Amino acid sequence: MFKFFKKKSEIEKLQEKSQKLMKEAFELSKINRSDSDRKYAEADEIQKTIESLLQ
Repeated sequence: MFKFFKKKSEIEKLQEKSQKLMKEAFELSKINRSDSDRKYAEADEIQKTIESLLQ
């Protein structure tokens, strides 16, 4: 119940953004492969940022 009021950490925000980009990339893979590849690359950069923040 109180999780509703909890602020998200930077890592949680980045993880959500990465998941959103991966979902978009999957949907685009059915239509436009080059746009899909760009979304995957963005998600990969976010994952690298998350890894660097965890270390």
